[in-house]
Amino acid sequence: MNDSPWATEPVPAGPAYDALVGPHTRPMPIVPDAAGRDFDDREARDRGAAADGGPPFRAETPTQEPMPSPPPPPSQAPQDASPPPQKKRAGRDLRAAIGVGVGLGAVIFASLFIVKAVFVGVIVVAVVVGLWELTSRLQEKKGIKAPLVPLAVGGAAMVIAGYVRGAEGAWVAMALTALAVLVWRMTEPPEDYLKDVTAGVFAAFYVPFLATFVAMLLTADDGPQRVVTFLLLTVVSDTGAYAVGWRFGKHKLAPRISPGKTREGLLGAVAFAMAAGALCMEFLIDGGAWWQGLLLGLAVAVSATLGDLGESMIKRDLGIKDMGTLLPGHGGIMDRLDSLLPTAPVVWLLLAVFVGTG
Repeated sequence: MNDSPWATEPVPAGPAYDALVGPHTRPMPIVPDAAGRDFDDREARDRGAAADGGPPFRAETPTQEPMPSPPPPPSQAPQDASPPPQKKRAGRDLRAAIGVGVGLGAVIFASLFIVKAVFVGVIVVAVVVGLWELTSRLQEKKGIKAPLVPLAVGGAAMVIAGYVRGAEGAWVAMALTALAVLVWRMTEPPEDYLKDVTAGVFAAFYVPFLATFVAMLLTADDGPQRVVTFLLLTVVSDTGAYAVGWRFGKHKLAPRISPGKTREGLLGAVAFAMAAGALCMEFLIDGGAWWQGLLLGLAVAVSATLGDLGESMIKRDLGIKDMGTLLPGHGGIMDRLDSLLPTAPVVWLLLAVFVGTG
């Protein structure tokens, strides 16, 4: 006979029934988790074993050892702790840049004060190389084929004509160079003709025509001193902008064009150029006055900055950092002419107004 309390045989009602069955028919608590269900099962088995006269059922539960605590994380700096400040560094090789700059300065000064015509030759070489860099980058990055041959020949003729015949000769040479570009491009298929000749005329104006004003500065009796003033003010302006901007620059001047330029740097360029202009007009230019040098320095600082921004605009449109690699630490010739080219006509015009063209 199965004497388990869970048997299905009829049991008489009464106290015996209550004593035997009653304790086992109470509803089991419903616990949603697995641990609760396991506890209820063990309790039910204990009651059943006690009713049969045996010892309570105890399922051996394996002893759970405590989980080892993970190793403490490495010490971390507070989130609000800022990294140690890093020393500002120049973006180029300063040793190479200084060496190339000194070498170029020696060539320029030697040609200026020995034979003027040699310096005109230096301008022509710089113009031809600059045109080659510009047209090469236009073709590589934009597929624009500005004809180099008429630009190089016309650019050299433009500089020489400006030195020999002045502004009139420069304008005539500019017009003939533009015409030569239009005709030269006709030898190729008509596709992209307008784009190519437009770029060619722009290159003729941007490089050789503006450089012609340097040759025109040289034609005066104190021509070498005027050229030195022009070069010195431009270099001082760039140096002042770099030095002040590197040390104190916080507010961007034109972040979309040249993120490295700051308003503080522009103020430094103006201050340095005005001081240098006053000294140059007082001691280098015949008939010059210090107050004229202040105005000249201010104009140079503005034109040099605009020229630098204009060159940066072209390079950003082309997607390049430098126009070339000819000058270590500087880039290409065009990367050194960027602030010089638009400054040349400004200096020529102001000196012509202040002390004349003779």
